[in-house]
Formats: sequence, C-alpha cells, structure tokens
Amino acid sequence: MRRYLRKVLPDHETIRNNPWLRPFESTLLHPRLWHLNRHSAAGAVATGLFCGLIPGPLQMLGAAVCAVVFRVNLPLALVVTLYTNPFTIVPLYLLAYQIGRLTLGESNGFLAPPGFDATNFIAWTEAMQGWMLTVAQPLGIGLVLLASGLALAGYFATRAAWRIGLITAWRRRQKLRS
Repeated sequence: MRRYLRKVLPDHETIRNNPWLRPFESTLLHPRLWHLNRHSAAGAVATGLFCGLIPGPLQMLGAAVCAVVFRVNLPLALVVTLYTNPFTIVPLYLLAYQIGRLTLGESNGFLAPPGFDATNFIAWTEAMQGWMLTVAQPLGIGLVLLASGLALAGYFATRAAWRIGLITAWRRRQKLRS
C-alpha cells in the first residue's frame, strides 16, 4: 500500500518546480507534509474526508490548508477529497440534511423546493430563497456532523488497516525465517 501511494502521489519536487506555488515553497515543502507513515496517512484521510463535504470547489483548498495546519500528508489529503463527485454529492447532502433534521428534532419530512415558474420569476426567486433559508440550518448542522463522523471513521479505519498490514508483513517475515 505504501509503495503504491508513493508511486501515485506527487513528490515535493513537483511543488518546487511549479512557478505558481514557489511563493509558498517554505510552507509546502515541510517534510511532514510529504512523509507517509501511519500517523500522517490517517490524519490525511481524516482531513480529506472532512474537507470533501465543503460545498463548491473549495474542497481541495480546505484540505490543503488543514494538511498544512495539522502537518499531515498533503497529497493524500487532496486525493481523498475526491470521494465527493457528481454521483455521490447529492446522496451525501441528503444524508447530511436528514442527520441535521434528526439532530434538531424536526419531525417534518423533506421540504421540496418550489417549482420553477418562468412566468413569475421574481415570486419564484423569493420562494426559492425562503426554501434555502429553511433548509440551511439542518443541512449545515448535518454537514458538520457527517463530515466529523466520516473523518473519525476514516482515521480509525486507516490506523487499523495500517496495523493489519504491519502485522501481516511481520508474520510473513517470521514465517520466512522459520
């Protein structure tokens, strides 16, 4: 697994040679951002899973900032954010909305958005704004809770997988010795 990740993920020379990233060279070339061990990998997976639910195109930027702040593997954190894509984002957001609704104790079901009315665009816009404000609180709370849960699960799953890999390799070496 470690060899595969080293082969797939870019190295720090890519950052050093990129003229756009040269102003951030001192920060982005910190050794802990590029070192791959069980601590940095688990932290990077947790960071990527948490930041993957950030709305819009800010997921990778959020993951990069968090990786720099927490000093975890930067490339792995960026790659993990890709679990959200056009196929998975809608079910994840619906799940987050339901989690937020349950947390707030709202008993009403999913509130459908207003239907588009081209003849009365201004009224439709106002109705859409009201719908977004109604959905915003449960969705926001649900996103934070879902992202935190995914980050915790990813962190501990990565630590467990790394440990199982180490135990398997240790047993294989032990078997070869005897």
